[in-house]
Parts: sequence; structure tokens; C-alpha cells
Amino acid sequence: MLEATAFWVEEPGVGALRRHPLAGAGAEEVLVRTLYTGVSRGTESTVFSGRVPDSQRERMRAPFQEGDFPGPVKYGYLNVGVVEQGPGELAGRTVFTLFPHQSAFVVPASAVVPVPEGVPARRAVLAGAVETAVNILWDAAPLVGDRITIVGAGMIGCCVARLAHGIPGAEVTLVDIDPSRRRIADDLGVNFSEPEAAPRDRDLVVDTSGSEAGLRLALETVVTEGEVVEASWFGDRGVSIPLGEDFHSRRLTIRSSQVGVVPPARRDRRSTTDRLALALDLLRDDAFDRLLTGESAWRDLPDVLARIAAGPGDELCHTIDWRDA
Repeated sequence: MLEATAFWVEEPGVGALRRHPLAGAGAEEVLVRTLYTGVSRGTESTVFSGRVPDSQRERMRAPFQEGDFPGPVKYGYLNVGVVEQGPGELAGRTVFTLFPHQSAFVVPASAVVPVPEGVPARRAVLAGAVETAVNILWDAAPLVGDRITIVGAGMIGCCVARLAHGIPGAEVTLVDIDPSRRRIADDLGVNFSEPEAAPRDRDLVVDTSGSEAGLRLALETVVTEGEVVEASWFGDRGVSIPLGEDFHSRRLTIRSSQVGVVPPARRDRRSTTDRLALALDLLRDDAFDRLLTGESAWRDLPDVLARIAAGPGDELCHTIDWRDA
């Protein structure tokens, strides 16, 4: 019997490392030894702080979550590791799995997706964010030459911007209240603006800011009869938006986007596994390394999650190194 170390939210605001007994892989299973996990800042801060609304607790469950909200709960879904036991075609492969922060684990072989050659293991933890960005752009359906604004230069916003950058003729602008994000926008090959100077009459605006002010700005800056794609998740926070003023006269549309399901226009021909494999392939682009802005050892996870959940910071994706666990 093997043992693994896992991170748990014991109660809101309190994290701890626990030891788990671990059996070997059975038929059609794999034993994965974790290399890196990534912290999904917005969602995991909400979980760590105990702010998952009662009405959303079932929808919010991660694929391999243990426990229940608000705690104790083992949560997370950005895991890259190496298959130590499993079918021949997977043995020794680096794989991405929607598994929480844990040093080793056993899952069905169908739950892992191989990381393509040329994608470093640490960069591969961004697969979940890039997959979300793919889903957002499938929902948004931008066209060649569109003027596109992404409000919020966090991990998801930056991934959307980089993918949108590849649309021929597109003019892409990242908007954020933090002027230091300009350097990241430059590295991603897109424009940058602070909110007060955000360009108007945009063909498409995607809000990833997680703030009421960001959604209001999106509505102000989208073209008449345009569409705002709301990709933030506000947890248990209420949001007030101006549905009076010129919302009706300009015939604006707000569309939600959420990675839990493939958008209807592609649902009959693309699975969530297809979408994740596409995201991993897109990570061959080394510009995504710019989003890896912090790293800690697995021993420090309780303190790291507490710090990240405590308030705004300048990090995008914080990775956890499990290689000596």
C-alpha cells in the first residue's frame, strides 16, 4: 500500500496536508505521480474562503473532489504528472488530469489526457485555463477582423486574449485596473488599456474581471446591438448592472459562458475530452509561459492558498512543485 499527500480545506480559511493510503492501479486504471499542480485563483479562493453558494454546491464539484463544501473538502483540477502504472500506451507518459492537489493518485485511464511533445510539464497546468478560453471563444464566435476587448487581465482573460490574437485581422485589447499588466499584454501580442481609456464600439467584449465594475465597462464599450460574454464567476456575490439607461435602446446582449459543458453549437461533435486535448495542443505556444508567475513547494500549500485567497495579488498562475513529495 502506497501513501500520498493531499491538500484539504478543513474549514473556511484553514488548509492542511493529509496523508492518504493509495492502492496500486487496477485494470483500466493508471497510477500517476504528480509533477505540478496549478492554483485556479478565482475558483479556489472562493472554495478556500467558504463562499460557494448553497445552490451551486453540486454544480461546483470538481471531477475527483472528496468531501463537501464548505469543508472539509479536497478540491482542485489542474494536475500534471507521470503515469507510473497503467496501460502500455500511457506508461511513462506525462499526462494532465482534472485532479486536486495530491502527490500521487489512481484514476481510470480514460480520465488522463497525454501532454503533447513540446509542451513542458509546468506549462501544461494551464490546460484548464486554456480549455476555458477555448470554450469562451466557442461561445463568443468572433469573426475575422473583429475588434475584441477582454476586461480583466487575469489568467483566463490572458488566455482568451492570446487565442483571440491568432484570429486574422483581429484587434485585441486587454483592459485591467493594474497598469503593470501592460507588460504581459505586450508579451501576448495584444493591446492594453486601463478602464478609463478603454476603446468604445467593440464588436465583442468578454468580461473575465469577476467584478461589477468590469461588467459595467463591458456594457459601456460594446457596439450597439453587440454582445457581452460574461465569463466570470461571482460565487455568492450579488452584482448590480445598468439594465436601464441605454441597455434596451442599444439592444445589447449578455451571454454567459461556463466551461462545465461544451457550447450547444459544438456539443454534438466535440466532447470535453476533445476540448481539453485541443487546449493542450495550443500550449505548444511558449508565449503562455508568461502566465506562470509564481511557484511554491507542496509543503507550503496551506500558506499559499491562504495568501492567494486573502486578496488581490499580482500573480496569474501559481504552480505547486510536487517532484520531491
